Amino acid sequence: MTAMRIPTPSASSRALYTPDERRRRDESVWTLVQGILAPVQFLVFLVSLGLIVRFLVTGEGLFAAQVSIVVKTLTLYAIMITGSIWEKVVFGRYLFARPFFWEDVFSMLVLALHTAYLIALFAGSLTSGALMVLALAAYVTYVINAGQFLWKLRLARLDHAERLRSPSTLGNGSSLTGSTS
Repeated sequence: MTAMRIPTPSASSRALYTPDERRRRDESVWTLVQGILAPVQFLVFLVSLGLIVRFLVTGEGLFAAQVSIVVKTLTLYAIMITGSIWEKVVFGRYLFARPFFWEDVFSMLVLALHTAYLIALFAGSLTSGALMVLALAAYVTYVINAGQFLWKLRLARLDHAERLRSPSTLGNGSSLTGSTS
């Protein structure tokens, strides 16, 4: 069995951020907001997941599970709105910027499933069990999407570290020949 090789960005690959985008990212208050909201949303997700599982296993705690899913959905909306603002500040567009295009595409599915849960809950169109299954489907997409963003964060850190080590570039992203990467 061979070990799985994790690809790392190289000087020849397209960087996640240009030097200007990296500067805007580092200077933006929205970067801090995202850094705070992401773990808060994950904590809300864990609590809510526990309440959903409790309801599915014991049949108890339906209201608590439902409220927790609504809270999780509201935190998702908050992080999506502020994330769109962050993308506008850093990349000049609210959604589907080149480095995060596929993450944003998948985020639309995450939003659609969470929103479908809210509609079904308030319309009373699904049984309690079906609502929980819909919530779990939304949560699976959330976990996948969070993994996409964590992967991009890792790639950005690896890219930045490699650019700092590379003898052909200076710390600001400019090459020794005067061009930018």
